[in-house]
Formats: sequence, structure tokens, C-alpha cells
Amino acid sequence: MAERSAVVEVRAQRASRPRVRILGIGMGPQHVTREVAEALRDADYVLAAEKAEDDQLLAVRRRIAADAGVPVVAVPDPRRDRADVDAMGDYRRAVGDWHDARVAAYEAVLAERGGTAAMLVWGDASLYDSSIRIVSAIASRGVVDLEWDVLPGISAPQLLAARHRLVLNDVGRPVHVTTGRRLQEEIAAGLDNVVVMLNRHLDLAGCEDWDIWWGANLGGVGEELVAGRVGDVLPAIEAARERAKAAAGWLMDLYLVRRPS
Repeated sequence: MAERSAVVEVRAQRASRPRVRILGIGMGPQHVTREVAEALRDADYVLAAEKAEDDQLLAVRRRIAADAGVPVVAVPDPRRDRADVDAMGDYRRAVGDWHDARVAAYEAVLAERGGTAAMLVWGDASLYDSSIRIVSAIASRGVVDLEWDVLPGISAPQLLAARHRLVLNDVGRPVHVTTGRRLQEEIAAGLDNVVVMLNRHLDLAGCEDWDIWWGANLGGVGEELVAGRVGDVLPAIEAARERAKAAAGWLMDLYLVRRPS
């Protein structure tokens, strides 16, 4: 009898242990895999950052959560220092401070609510997303006895390749993934087949004769596609960026740029 009581107690402890499931959702409901949908339905709530009063990306997360019958706990996103910095170390410190503030904010919610929280990540959590770092930091701090896992989603480079019907790596050539902030540095280092994400501005100086395959808001509201020689299509890309942002209220764009063989 005592053994049975101990087993019941252990199971109760496991059930009450906070859990976070990081779920890749691509660009919205149409990209949610069956695996992710099942995990979301089993969650007690969605834990999401609220970056503004009219946060359109949060609104999409709310729609996905509502379809699964799961409430959303919105956490005001800590302010990030977005001042332009010359040194990569300064940039990393600014992002690190922002992540530390997110860790504290999410940790407080998990400590108070417990249960299973889902975090809905745009695209896939493996590329230019902070969710894994943040949840890992929460777990390592030990304030919350946290269990967590990650389920993949459709990434933006996958969508870009599909929309343009291309293979990201040319025959016998690697593909490099970087950010708009670092593109010129990568080109100077000799890289010539590059997927570029997180673009505040387009800086394609010196690439006028390269080929580009560009896309914005892929699979979502305001999708735009442009391809061609950089020098020929750059004005069309700039116009398409404005249209995409006007249509959706946000802009997520990326591109593959390649030096001709």
C-alpha cells in the first residue's frame, strides 16, 4: 500500500512539474505540422511575448492557439537596446541583456502557473530565434524545475527555396546562412552563395552582377517574390518590401544571393 502511494505521489509530482514545449509554426496555421498541432492541444497555455499594443505577430499566435482551444499568456517583451553599434561585442551584449530580461519574465510566469506551456516560434527554432537559449537558461538557473523539448517547424529558407523552385546549394558548392548585418563581411571573406535573414536594410553593394532570389512574408499575408540580377531588380525588391509591410503590418524577408559561376 505504501509503495502504491509513493508511485501516485511521484506521478503527481511529474504532472505538476513545469514543462515548456518549443513549437515551430512556420509562417502560420497552414504550416503547423500534425506533431506540433498535437503538442499544442496538450498544452495548458501558450506563453508569448507581446511587443506592442497592436502586435500583429501575437495576433497570429492567438489564432493558432484559439484553433487548438488553448489560452495565451502574453508577457510584455522587455525593451531591447536597438542603437546601432559598431562592434559585434556591443551588439551581443545588447542582445544578451535583452535575453536575460526575457528569462526573468518567462521564469516568473512558469513559477506561478506551472503546467505545460507552449512557445510558438516563427519558422523553426534552430535559425535566428532566441527561444531555445532562453528556455535553456531558465532550466539551468534552477529556480523552476523545468522540463522542456523542441519540435521542428518549416523554416524560412525552406520556404524561399520552394517558392523559387531552387536548390539552396549549387552543385559542389556550400550554402552559408547569415544576417543582413554581416553580409558585407561574409562577401569580403570570399563567400559567394549566401542565404541572408534578418534584414533591417538591404545592403547589396558590390553584388550588382550577382543573382538574387528574394521573398517576404512567405506563406503568409503580403507574400512577395522577386528574382533576377541584383542590379536589375533591386528597385523592385524595395517596392515589394513596402507592399508586404503594408499588407501584413510586419515584414519578414530573406534572400539567396549567389555569384554567377
